[in-house]
Amino acid sequence: MPVTRYVAWWNLENLFDEENSPLRTEKVRRTLGDSLKGWTPVLRDLKIKQLATVIAQMNDGVGPDLLGVCEVENRHVLDLLVAQLAVLLPGRVYAIVHADTDDARGIDVAFLYDARQFEAPEDEVFFHVVMRRNATREIVQVNFRTRPGDRTWSVFGNHWPSRSGGAAESAGFRDIAGETLAYFHQRALEVHGPATPVLAMGDFNDEPFDPSLVIHALSTRQRQRVLLADTPRLWNLMWPIMGIADGSFYYDNQPNMLDQFLVNKFMVVEQAVIRAEPATVAILRFPGTVAPGDYPKPRPFGGMGQPVDPQGFSDHFPIAMRVIEAD
Repeated sequence: MPVTRYVAWWNLENLFDEENSPLRTEKVRRTLGDSLKGWTPVLRDLKIKQLATVIAQMNDGVGPDLLGVCEVENRHVLDLLVAQLAVLLPGRVYAIVHADTDDARGIDVAFLYDARQFEAPEDEVFFHVVMRRNATREIVQVNFRTRPGDRTWSVFGNHWPSRSGGAAESAGFRDIAGETLAYFHQRALEVHGPATPVLAMGDFNDEPFDPSLVIHALSTRQRQRVLLADTPRLWNLMWPIMGIADGSFYYDNQPNMLDQFLVNKFMVVEQAVIRAEPATVAILRFPGTVAPGDYPKPRPFGGMGQPVDPQGFSDHFPIAMRVIEAD
């Protein structure tokens, strides 16, 4: 029978290790300065517990099969998160792919995946550098092997350069990230075969209509254009929910759709062996994760110089969808 996979993405908002972590490099320590002052192991662990309660509610309470995350400082905090999930989801066996990147603030991209459903061969994990003057996150590519189907599924985790300094002033950095994604999308097809299914997910720090995604990453709102184009393109699955007055992130009380799923034609065609289900794409707003007030914003945990809300989670909502693997 076909197998349904539940896939999610979440920006965990500054999931840093404790203030005096011995795992932090001197370079990152200098960059962060006093921003982690008062970030105790107790607060770190409380935030992790809060995040885990949300992840455990995904997929009707059995957790995601594959979860991409960003804004995590190191492998240690991911291990703590997986340990907490093991308490809440004893039926899961989560493994980790973590990109220890050269980002100036020390924040990384990672995948948590059920090791009984996927394999991540060491020689099929790649960290693609996004070239710019300042250090930034890399795009993480994992060519997963599905179990028991034994099919290659190329998945890209993205956390593109931020809008710090202004959206227009920083746009060129995200354009470069888009070009990088488009290049390695094409390389995945060249290496693993022209019918390789590809999923790109992440916090792109741009909207689906911005040039970084449309022109440079070659994404589109048109399913047909993805199917008919000679150049490998990506169908942005967030477009159908763009019309609602909501988003995965809020800035100045304005909703933004920065967190997105993009799929190539081989996750779209009827005969796809790993097929996206566009109608299942959703922004997840579980009880308690929406901030009190006039706008339905995510409820952040805080820290990094901001007041801590022990009932908070992240300044982004997670997004999720279902994917069907054929017999």
